[in-house]
Amino acid sequence: MGIADTAESWEVVASRTPFEGAKTAVRSEQVRMPDQAVVRRDYQVHPGSVCVLALDGDGSVLVLRQYRHPVRHRLWELPAGLLDVPGENPLHAAQRELYEEAHLTAEDWWVLADFFASPGGSDEAIRIFLARGLSEAEGERYKMSDEEADMEVARIPLADLVRGVLDGRLGNPGLVTGVLALSAALAAPGGLDALRPARSPWPARPYEA
Repeated sequence: MGIADTAESWEVVASRTPFEGAKTAVRSEQVRMPDQAVVRRDYQVHPGSVCVLALDGDGSVLVLRQYRHPVRHRLWELPAGLLDVPGENPLHAAQRELYEEAHLTAEDWWVLADFFASPGGSDEAIRIFLARGLSEAEGERYKMSDEEADMEVARIPLADLVRGVLDGRLGNPGLVTGVLALSAALAAPGGLDALRPARSPWPARPYEA
């Protein structure tokens, strides 16, 4: 099946957690290298995330514009959220985020891509789902707060998003990965039918089916 990443764990001589936040933490570990040297590696401990690429019948993608303080930018993004319920099926988390952030439901779901957000400094794993067959959710809209309180919502043609990524105008990692993965999937043999089912295993974040 071609090249693939492999799981591996080097010896950890010592480990401590100098900071614990509400959702994430910082871990500092002494790790033995192949030449037997022991070096310190500090990284963010993260529960993982899901993103939803919601594609409508016209070929447009639902995107959100939201302020992100660490990078001092307002970014166009896909609906997304943390896997902050231990053992939660990531599909359920994705469906919840699509409802809360866009007040939408979807009939059809696939796994579009899995990736590590910043593997040199964080253990965050992200799964991007493709959602199709969109419709308005029933009931009242979810009440937004904090950075989401003034969030913009738009539907943008996939081709425009791909162009924005390649031109350097769009930089959110979930959006970049998602739109390029969808573009590649549409052009590949088998098209979207070749994507993985929505409940496919996710070794980086095992879950109960």
